[in-house]
Amino acid sequence: MTDVAVQNIVASTVFAEKLDLDMIAQSLEEAEYEPEQFPGLVYRIKDPKTATLLFTSGKANCTGAKNLEDVRKTVDIIADKLKKLGVDVYKDLKIVVQNIVATADVGGEMNLTEVATGLGLENIEYEPEQFPGLVYRIKEPKVAMLLFSSGKIVCAGAKNIEDVSKAVKKLTEELNSLGLLH
Repeated sequence: MTDVAVQNIVASTVFAEKLDLDMIAQSLEEAEYEPEQFPGLVYRIKDPKTATLLFTSGKANCTGAKNLEDVRKTVDIIADKLKKLGVDVYKDLKIVVQNIVATADVGGEMNLTEVATGLGLENIEYEPEQFPGLVYRIKEPKVAMLLFSSGKIVCAGAKNIEDVSKAVKKLTEELNSLGLLH
């Protein structure tokens, strides 16, 4: 089985009915808020190393975590800080994974032109003059794979780690069965 390394998890939650971003920005020194440039407040945490976007709607997007425990830690840290500021934070914050980006190595080099033909052009985007990788869209699980001639791949769009592993396994099996790994 090919080793898969999660590089980034994007997850969302809702902290409260609404958030006063001006007050939060003035109260928390780690907060960055420039509403002229972007409507959300950026809150960075060093451990775990994540960034969370907070919006006046009470919604938030956490990015940068490499595992689900770090997403939960980040959400808990921010919830505690918001409570200390007097924000009426919801109990039992639900976390929804929006996207997982992971990398893997299929264990051999590939001729991307042959791969594009072998995997079927209807699921492929390959323009070597524009980008050195090939984009392969898999329907089940629904992910996009970036394939590089070195054998390195990037998987994006998965909602859970199992889907990343399934997609990488499926891709590796297809490439092997077509004799496309060298």
